[in-house]
Parts: sequence; structure tokens; C-alpha cells
Amino acid sequence: MPKVEQAHLDARRQQIVGAARARFASHGFARTSMADIVTESGLSTGAIYRYFASKDELVVAVCEQGSEAFPTALTAEALTAFLEHVRSLARERGHARLTAQIYAEAALSPALAAIVQRQLSGLRAAVVDLLPDADDGDGRGAETAEAFVALCSGYGQQLAVRGDLDPAPFVGALMAIVNR
Repeated sequence: MPKVEQAHLDARRQQIVGAARARFASHGFARTSMADIVTESGLSTGAIYRYFASKDELVVAVCEQGSEAFPTALTAEALTAFLEHVRSLARERGHARLTAQIYAEAALSPALAAIVQRQLSGLRAAVVDLLPDADDGDGRGAETAEAFVALCSGYGQQLAVRGDLDPAPFVGALMAIVNR
């Protein structure tokens, strides 16, 4: 029997995670079964279970895949592009609904809470790194980063509940936080 290449295994695993992400975004964690993920992926039940022993493992795998679209500068243009990207993911892939579900599930699951906390900590660190006067030792960089990430999270939650939402007022508020 020929050996399957790692690239094929990785692609198949990603196919399953993508199917789970789509199903979770449209139906929620509680209303998605492994059979639903089998159907969504087009793979066999055995193929799914080869990579994931349970739906909980799939939830963790989906949560671990964060977006790499964070801006490289804290300018109005860069923040507008970032929030437009978030808005696009919400419209096209149900990302805002999925994130809202992840946050709710993280409130009950220590494993998911650890992943979300690590991701939020990374975002706060990225903001601090982009602030011009963040290392003055006065703690303002950490405070600014905390408010910045909270507002970005709030934008995502608003997208989940309200649907398509203009990012302009959020960009204005983010710039006010950055320039305080």
C-alpha cells in the first residue's frame, strides 16, 4: 500500500476543519452533529474520525485557526482595511457568528477559554508593538491595547447580531483610542 504524503493528510484535515467551520457558523455548535460534518465535508465517517475523535476536538481545531489579517500599522487606512476584512469574513463565511459562538462556549469550556485567552493576549501584544509610545513604562500601552481589542471584539459581536455594519464609526473610535 503506497504511503500517503503529509501534504495530502494536511489538506484532508483542513477540508474537515473547513466543513466544520461552515456548519458551526450556519447552525451552531449544539445543532451540529458529526454526521452533519460528514455530509458537509463530502467525506466518509471513517475519514472524519481518522483525524478527529469527537466534535469537541473539531471545535478546538476550528478555534485554534485564527485570522492572520491584523493590520501592520495603526492608521485609519490600515484599520479600515482590517475591519472591512472582518466584515467580509462575516458576510461570506459567517465568521462573526462563529466567533460569537466560540466566546460563548469558551465561557463554559476551560480548554476553549485557554485558546481564546491566548489569541486575545496575542492581539493585545500586537497592538502594543504598533503603538509609538507603548514602552514608556506607564502602563498606557497595555491599557490602550485592552481597549483596542475590546472594541474590535465588539465590532465582531455587533456583526454577528446586527448583520452587515459600516466600520467607519469603529475606525474613528479605534483611532481615538490609539491617539489618546
